Amino acid sequence: MSPAADPEAAYYQAVEEYFVSRRGDPLLLSNADWNLVRRWRLAGLPLRVVLRGIKDALDAHQQGWSRDRKVGSLAYCAREVDAARERWERALTGGDEGGGERGRALAAFAQALEQASGLGPRSRAVAATLSDELRARVGGSLQELTRWLALVETRLVEALQAEETEQERASREQAVDAALVSWCSRMPARVVEQIRRESLVRRTLEAHGLPRLSLFHLEGGGEAPW
Repeated sequence: MSPAADPEAAYYQAVEEYFVSRRGDPLLLSNADWNLVRRWRLAGLPLRVVLRGIKDALDAHQQGWSRDRKVGSLAYCAREVDAARERWERALTGGDEGGGERGRALAAFAQALEQASGLGPRSRAVAATLSDELRARVGGSLQELTRWLALVETRLVEALQAEETEQERASREQAVDAALVSWCSRMPARVVEQIRRESLVRRTLEAHGLPRLSLFHLEGGGEAPW
């Protein structure tokens, strides 16, 4: 895969390149396909899970009676992507009360907040509160935890941004917009805007040595299908 202009855009680029190469057709993704990838990204599916679902769907197609007909849309793979997601969620839960990998992730997030650099008074107080909440969090479904972590991350980012200068904010936005310029003509506006928001959040957190507070980011985005 050729390097994408932005780590967030790399998720979309990898899905497109893998699907197109497996389909054996030079046509790229349609607007409907891009919006489907956006839905998977918003649902927090790691790239390797999406690619595994696409692989399973296209492998089955090659072995079926309709194998001589080309797959026309990424939507053909949606059912197998959902199946791959269910397997990933079961593995992530670990089947124990502590949540397996989930519990270890929450503890790591809490530690990262405690070690964050360059925090102002407001964001330092928010980080301390969120660290305690992360360490105390138990139970709940993976979907509930995903939604809760999104709210936690939003609280943190808002505190960090409130202490930024206008110049810092403008510089970050300019860098993101420059990184995404090549995608604006290829994707629907809502997809580009989603990538832009994700990139701004990541860069805001990275400025303080913080990771995204998301289980999605536990999985390396560049892995090939297992």
